[in-house]
Amino acid sequence: MANLELSLKECMSIDGAVGVALVDYTSGMTLGTAGGSAELDLSVAAAGNTDVVRAKMRTLELLKLDDGIEDILITLDSQYHLI
Repeated sequence: MANLELSLKECMSIDGAVGVALVDYTSGMTLGTAGGSAELDLSVAAAGNTDVVRAKMRTLELLKLDDGIEDILITLDSQYHLI
């Protein structure tokens, strides 16, 4: 557990980071979070973003690509979401 907390803390040290979550994409279960705010519920964001990952994994399977996802970047008007 100490490694998880250390990793989350290191992620929060990235300039501009407002929140970080480690999530099991198969279940949508949040394993750990750091940061966030009343306006940014990391559990809600994590659950929603697992849908994005699952959709991409299904697409890779349908295309019969023997590959994995390294990262996904979603650019909003005022934020970047790195999945």
